[in-house]
Amino acid sequence: MSSTTIPSTSVDARLDVPQGICVLTHSKLNTEEIIDSVKDDGAGAIATFIGTTRNSFKGKVVTRLEYQAYSKLAIKTMASIVERVSQSILRSEHTPEVLRTDRSSLLRCSLYHRLGIVPVGEASIVIAVSSPHRKEAFVACEQILEEVKQKLQVWKREFYEGEDESTAEWKENR
Repeated sequence: MSSTTIPSTSVDARLDVPQGICVLTHSKLNTEEIIDSVKDDGAGAIATFIGTTRNSFKGKVVTRLEYQAYSKLAIKTMASIVERVSQSILRSEHTPEVLRTDRSSLLRCSLYHRLGIVPVGEASIVIAVSSPHRKEAFVACEQILEEVKQKLQVWKREFYEGEDESTAEWKENR
């Protein structure tokens, strides 16, 4: 399969869940719009993670990455991750005792993953999380990232300078 051939299962997808938005897209990720999507007047913090294509790996010069997904399943996995993490982050010690509940401390989450070709310097994943307090936002952002790396049905290929493109291998996105 050439790098320009998109399998019929690797398509753009979006799923809105009560906790936020999950998106798989071939379009360049607009980090400002993604951050804006989690804004809330009750948020004292918005934590973000932006994963970008770096220019080297194990001493080789990377020219680009290519991502493919089984989108129908991957978008559901993304939503499940956002829902699970949202439910696991409870109100912090900063919340007065009278207001503490077993409700999530997160307000909104957005999880976007790029598909197709991602040049060096461009974002391949953006996670944004809003919460009343910074600690919960940071923890949730990291938990979402770690679960994505473990569970999401996305594969990548790294292309290296000076190497025949036909030798680029698909790898799990770990």
